[in-house]
Amino acid sequence: MAVTTFKASAHLQEGVAVKVRSRNFELTIDEPKSLGGTDTGMNPVEAVLGALGACQSIVARVYAKKFDVRLDDFRVEVEGDLDLDGFFKKSDVRPGYSDIRYTFYIKTDAPQERVEEFVKFLEETCPVGDTIANAVNLKLSSIVIEAPETVE
Repeated sequence: MAVTTFKASAHLQEGVAVKVRSRNFELTIDEPKSLGGTDTGMNPVEAVLGALGACQSIVARVYAKKFDVRLDDFRVEVEGDLDLDGFFKKSDVRPGYSDIRYTFYIKTDAPQERVEEFVKFLEETCPVGDTIANAVNLKLSSIVIEAPETVE
């Protein structure tokens, strides 16, 4: 299969709330009040954790039959450590996550060895996990300066 390009747009709203759109879907990303937001949605770093757990869950659903693992239930708990001093430029620590941990809760009658093989495959196959764990070519494509509307 050829490379597929996914797209999303983020449009700053009032305060630090952001409307994010992709295809026909929209979600609001905001910050908690303690970080200057209005708490109308997850913040961006929470969304990253949620995207990781969602991606792992989707991979689990898509490939469980291949490994003969019946999923009676599957959920992922994800947490990450982030030093806010990096974002607020109070120290030289990086602004992103230093560590992300997750736990799979799998309800199945499959034997331990098969589940471990399945989980290894899941970890190797999840695109979001791969994106977080490995360097990505991240670059600004362009800057478009739009003139403000003038009132006559």
